[in-house]
Amino acid sequence: MALLAITAIAVYLCWLMIEPFFQVIVWAAVLAIVSYPVYQRLIRWGRSPTVSAILTTLLVVLTVVVPLTLLGLALVREITEAVPRVRTGITDLLASDLFKPDSPARQWVERYSGVESLNSEFITSRLNALGTMVAKETVGIVGDIFGTAVQGFFVLFTLYYLLRDAGRIIGATREFIPLEPDQTDRILRQTHEVISASLHGVLSIAAIQGALGGVAFWVLGLASPLLWGVVMFFMSMIPMAGAFLVWVPAAIYLVVTGHWVKALILTLWGGLVIGTIDNVLRPRLVGQKTRLHELVVLFSVLGGLKVFGVLGIVVGPVVVAITMALIDVLRQANAVEQPSSECTSAAPSVAAKSPPPEATLTASAPSPPLGDSKCK
Repeated sequence: MALLAITAIAVYLCWLMIEPFFQVIVWAAVLAIVSYPVYQRLIRWGRSPTVSAILTTLLVVLTVVVPLTLLGLALVREITEAVPRVRTGITDLLASDLFKPDSPARQWVERYSGVESLNSEFITSRLNALGTMVAKETVGIVGDIFGTAVQGFFVLFTLYYLLRDAGRIIGATREFIPLEPDQTDRILRQTHEVISASLHGVLSIAAIQGALGGVAFWVLGLASPLLWGVVMFFMSMIPMAGAFLVWVPAAIYLVVTGHWVKALILTLWGGLVIGTIDNVLRPRLVGQKTRLHELVVLFSVLGGLKVFGVLGIVVGPVVVAITMALIDVLRQANAVEQPSSECTSAAPSVAAKSPPPEATLTASAPSPPLGDSKCK
């Protein structure tokens, strides 16, 4: 009992030390799972584990870290410029014939938005407050660049060791989990499938939809195409949502402001191109790998975003998938134990019955075959 208490205290202290780096470790683990096929291919080409891990990590830097850094810097600049443009656009929209003081559209918006008087002064005050908040968040992001760079270094450092020592880590994980080897392999396999489906499938489809939407906004001359492309990227990752939540209001705005041709082009592009990408690519990239209902995926993504931040897009479905795999393992274990317990309880009653006197005289009678027994 004392040993168990000391072990629990030691594990708790280890968790306190690891907790500040939890997101670093999870990010590195996700990148390691995604880039592991590249590492294996380098090993097959005759490279050593150390060289293969270094080359794979450098490839992750070139294909993931550098593009995301450039995109983040451009996005911060565009966010600071978006608020004045949004203010001007809303002011022009309120000044149009569609939103005249007695128009049905204006009355509908005022009724369902909870705003008694929808005027430019009210919108300006709200947007000024939004601009102040955005400015503060932007300063915070820029000021935290050093911390983000340090965190990224630790992610890459951890990624290198996870790739180089992948065999030993997987073996130690199998021994550490208190389950049967086949049960452990099933959980690890399902975890790998969910992460692969989330990154190779969901993120790829969302990135394509966001890029197509951003390009459409840029070609049509709409403001902040990069910002709205990123918004469409995140909307596309949420089940039962999608990029249409961005491009449909933009098309309505173009109609209201008199740009009918641009609105028609954006509607056709959004409906026929952006909207069909998901239907074409999802069965091939994702298929049934997640094995999760869309409603479960929705709440796991939203809950993961709330608990883990951006990392929750991947971690949320993984946690749910691991939980369901554990429940399935427990259910199968109970199903196996139930027939064996029935056989055990039935055996004493059979043995307790003494054979009739006639059976002792007919020793040469053949015994029934083993296949006739209910408990094999």
